[in-house]
Amino acid sequence: MLMKSATQSLTEQLAERYAERIRQRLLAPGARLPSVRECARLHGVSPSTVVAAYDLLLAQGLVQARKQRGFFVREAVSPRTDARSPSAAPQNMGPINATALIRGMFHRVSDKPQPGMGAFPPDWLESEFMPAAVRRVVATRALNDASLHYGEPMGDHGLRRVLAQKLASINVNAGAEQIITTVGATHALDIVSRTLLRPGDPVLVEEPGWSVEFARLTALGMRVLPVPRGPEGPDLGVMERLAEAHRPKLFVSVSVLHNPTGYSLSPGSAHRLLQLAQRFGFHIVEDDTYGHIAPEHATRLCALDGLQRTIYVSGFAKILAPNWRIGFMAAPPGLVEPLLDTKLLSTLTTPALLEKALAHCIEQGQLRRHAERIRARLDGARARSVKLAMAAGCRFVAEPMGLFGWLDTGVDTDALAQRLIDDGYLIAPGGLFHAVRQPSTLMRINFATAQDAAFWRVFSRRVAEA
Repeated sequence: MLMKSATQSLTEQLAERYAERIRQRLLAPGARLPSVRECARLHGVSPSTVVAAYDLLLAQGLVQARKQRGFFVREAVSPRTDARSPSAAPQNMGPINATALIRGMFHRVSDKPQPGMGAFPPDWLESEFMPAAVRRVVATRALNDASLHYGEPMGDHGLRRVLAQKLASINVNAGAEQIITTVGATHALDIVSRTLLRPGDPVLVEEPGWSVEFARLTALGMRVLPVPRGPEGPDLGVMERLAEAHRPKLFVSVSVLHNPTGYSLSPGSAHRLLQLAQRFGFHIVEDDTYGHIAPEHATRLCALDGLQRTIYVSGFAKILAPNWRIGFMAAPPGLVEPLLDTKLLSTLTTPALLEKALAHCIEQGQLRRHAERIRARLDGARARSVKLAMAAGCRFVAEPMGLFGWLDTGVDTDALAQRLIDDGYLIAPGGLFHAVRQPSTLMRINFATAQDAAFWRVFSRRVAEA
């Protein structure tokens, strides 16, 4: 609740609260502010205070008023956007979007556990072996050698060698000469897109799916074609019709522990999917970001395909060291050079010192043991989070697996998200995981950060107010 202050009026406090959310893009361009009456109720102030606060936001150019519709966050104006036609304005933008979740990682809305985050809490990732590996590397000539040269274009050879061995353990056969290191898995996905696609090209994606990938492909000018994702895999009937009509160049898939549902691809669906790729001539990029916490028997397209029409992408930000920014891809031999050219144009090379440290962690078995500890801890957190969610009246629409839970709250989660920000919680509403934004009662939770009973008490109160 807002409190009277000697330095700031209630009006100024309320205006600043919304201004800060807009600056941090927790309220995206096009998002509608609560109605005057609703805002007054939420913050315990009079309607006249809300009107005055919204007037301040108008004066600052942060919002615009639309007759008989309310107040909306203004689209930022730049020299490039001035000449754009009204029809080019973003459509279906909701109050919490992909970049809002990313920004929430850096500008937290509070110190409370955030159920909408997409990563493990930092204290889960702490270890003694990572700093020791870095000290080991910098104590050798490698520090001087790696600092004075750009390094190997494809990435540190020692790391690529141990990555090839690691891939062999999940039946993905790729030599070190087929592996390229990147600045995180997202960079690898970007390299693939920029190599294989041109603006306007159609791309098949899973829906629900990773909101950041939708936003990235859209920003590159691609035509995003959603394919419904179910427990067995993508809807192959829909995929076949889309492939027949649009002749896509690429399909982006999370086969194992899919985000946000937790589904994993079945062997039968994988075989039929590869047949469609062969028939229609599109490539598949398989994002195995969550493979470190997946069951050993999980089905991967790259293992079945032998890296013919598939490209394998993964990284270590989720399981080990987010700020090391080490990812990689394993590609068919004929695509290695084009993909490498794109990497060189975007980053030249990748930092060899941390790649050498990571190679040591993998070779010594430290990453494997660390991942086992994380999986065991996650199992306990998942059980507690599921119990709390169900007690709060939620229903899981997918069997709880992996890091994320996909559940039905029974209320509009876009509206719920804005209420919960006032309480210091950032959630991931269901509409965020659709290529075209639409109202949804679904929500993705992070099992590692949703085991806080205090959050579910606040959640239940806000749902009751809806």
